[in-house]
Amino acid sequence: MNTRFAAAGSQRWLQVAINRRPELLLGALRRSGAIARGTSITWRSPLEVEGFREYRDGLALAKVDAKLKIPLNSYWPARGPRWDAIGITSQGSPLLVEAKAHIAEAASSGTRASPESRQFIDSSLIKARRYYAPRATADWGNLFYQYANRLAHHYFLKRLNDVPSILVFLYLLNADDMLGPVSEKEWHGAIRLIHAVLGLPSDLRSHDVVDVFLDTRLLQDAV
Repeated sequence: MNTRFAAAGSQRWLQVAINRRPELLLGALRRSGAIARGTSITWRSPLEVEGFREYRDGLALAKVDAKLKIPLNSYWPARGPRWDAIGITSQGSPLLVEAKAHIAEAASSGTRASPESRQFIDSSLIKARRYYAPRATADWGNLFYQYANRLAHHYFLKRLNDVPSILVFLYLLNADDMLGPVSEKEWHGAIRLIHAVLGLPSDLRSHDVVDVFLDTRLLQDAV
């Protein structure tokens, strides 16, 4: 079992934050409004004792004890998003994290699913798009597909299954190993572009979708 941190990038710094400096990540989540000041998080992945394993599909849902009315396989084909981190709040809400350390990492290409799976995915993406951005017409299966499919899975939990989930896009600052942004301002420019391409409103906090920023310089001494 691997118990060494990833070599670089968002995977490395998120592993360090959760396993060595969870209080720093907790503070960032509170400051962003992702969770309330008195709320705590129990992290379910990536944990050092599990070799920093990341989870997807039913295994990810089991990690947060999600009680579903609609099964995931009726909404999305197998091998859906692998979550960078999974936690559960002290109120019992799942918290799902997608982390980025540099801007190019956010510019994902379209889905590579088979034609049959693509039709299945497109149907679900359209449903999610109508929820977040009723007037949007963008094809969510192309540019920024990774961002879109995270939104789609949050929609699946929160809207279709009434599971009070929180989706966090975690943007890391000063990840020198990836020559990443040094300021929140740089990330905000990238976020605006993603939202514009997907036809999203500028702020999704009303849907419990929150941007969180964490400076990796605070994690350096924990490695």
